Amino acid sequence: MEKISGAEALMRSLEHEGVDVLFGYPGGSIMPTYDALYDHKDTLNHILVRHEQAAVHAAQGYARVSGRVGCCIVTSGPGATNTITGIADAMIDSTPLVVICGQVGAAMLGTDAFQEVDVVGVTQPITKWNYQIRRAEDIPWAVARAFYIAKSGRPGPVVLDFTKNAQTAKIEFKPQTVDFIRSYKPVHHPKQADVELAAKMINESVKPFMLVGQGVELGRARQEVLELCEKAQIPFGQTMLGLSTAPSDHPLNIGMLGMHGNLGPNVMTNQCDLLIAVGMRFDDRITGNLNTYAKQAKIIHFDIDPSEINKNVKVDLALLGDCKETIALVSEKVVPAKHQSWIDGFKPYEEKEYNKVIEGALYPKEGPLLMGEVIRKVSEASGNEAVLVTDVGQNQLFACRYFKFTKERSCITSGGCGTMGFAIPAAMGACFGAPERTVCMFAGDGGFQMTIQELGTIMENQIPVKMILLNNNYLGNVRQWQYMFFDKRYSFTPMANPDYEKIAEGYHIPCRTVVERKDIDEAIQEMLQTKGPYLLQVAVKEEDNVLPMTPPGGNVDEMLFEVE
Repeated sequence: MEKISGAEALMRSLEHEGVDVLFGYPGGSIMPTYDALYDHKDTLNHILVRHEQAAVHAAQGYARVSGRVGCCIVTSGPGATNTITGIADAMIDSTPLVVICGQVGAAMLGTDAFQEVDVVGVTQPITKWNYQIRRAEDIPWAVARAFYIAKSGRPGPVVLDFTKNAQTAKIEFKPQTVDFIRSYKPVHHPKQADVELAAKMINESVKPFMLVGQGVELGRARQEVLELCEKAQIPFGQTMLGLSTAPSDHPLNIGMLGMHGNLGPNVMTNQCDLLIAVGMRFDDRITGNLNTYAKQAKIIHFDIDPSEINKNVKVDLALLGDCKETIALVSEKVVPAKHQSWIDGFKPYEEKEYNKVIEGALYPKEGPLLMGEVIRKVSEASGNEAVLVTDVGQNQLFACRYFKFTKERSCITSGGCGTMGFAIPAAMGACFGAPERTVCMFAGDGGFQMTIQELGTIMENQIPVKMILLNNNYLGNVRQWQYMFFDKRYSFTPMANPDYEKIAEGYHIPCRTVVERKDIDEAIQEMLQTKGPYLLQVAVKEEDNVLPMTPPGGNVDEMLFEVE
């Protein structure tokens, strides 16, 4: 059998796993791998990012929109440590990644060699699995295992620490496939008694309410969830990461849950008699004060991860397993029902929120442009079919409130980690993960500057991302909290900004700045009709606030409509 280098074995193993796009940045300890990659440019499309953190975020965007495992390659030392934020982000948001890091030769481990970092030790708490490849013979096994772990069960990131000697040593190569690990049980199956009890609880409920999380999208269970909700007339709310699990205009879709969500679903949580959570983890931004959260309701929790059961909220019944399976099993035993009076009871809350907040946010009659109106205009101009990618802050919260969705895997944002700088690289990855779709990215002036160097990656590859920079000259979300909870003491939140048009010009990216409301519709059409990348800078109201809002630690159904 032909003998090949470990680096070549890695390339062939990645091809065997179906990898088509790699995001990365070369360096000393990973150089043999990049040398092997030179001969695989036709099958492995390598995208050279400008910073290793961006490589991970790009892989996240690719994975989130495509449903496949994202993959990136970096060198040792600072190359590896620069990936930590993205790996942590992927872990908490359940994004399947394989991150391959170069490492010094095995003989030099522990000697504080140049650019040596204990990558396995550093990443252990923020990965599903990590492994140091010290022998070339272990490459096919390690790669197959890494991809299986990353994508099975509750998805997540895996790190392979690839020593230089393993890259250069020669082996006889045979690709491997892993679909079982004795010590690892990624999917459980529910007991029949629990399925029957869940159906009984739903059938007996008078005021049921479902919380739909990203797990529904990860489990490809959109149809099953909608069939159950429609059969039993169960209204549902969505977490931020679960916003595209169902069409925004579905008649049972009550809106977004949580701190900056819609009033109706938050009030409904503390009025329902049965709370059904599917593929969500009862994050603190969803629950608010746990001492008052849904105390009147019985709770059913559908989840693939046993560690999430009773972690934050004690439930009456847990159905462990893939929600595509578990929801379907329960739905078979649920009888058709109508809860129209229960559903209609929340129309006054919708009207209150519309009159107090939404109408003014979307249809202002005068004054500066608002984030909300710009976001809704972009959504409507794309036919509500675009992929939304956001940064973190007010741009994210306004976007998740006012962008509308018709297709699955359309809301790409940093949820649990809240990573500023996420948007530009994640949008790049989304363009590769769904090249047939329009990707619209929103960022504030703070987060935009954190990964602004990736305009170079966009330029080089002519990535057709539509970037909307909502510029308010503030770290807007921090400023809002300072206004509301820190006596309006704006400590280091005002920002002096560069000339973004000149920066875009330097990267040969078309750019336009809009200040007046009369120009925004034409500018959006110009952006969407331009082939390749485009930067639309919009000067928005400096001291706008995202409302309504549940104060930190407050009761989920007591939302503020005023900032005073």
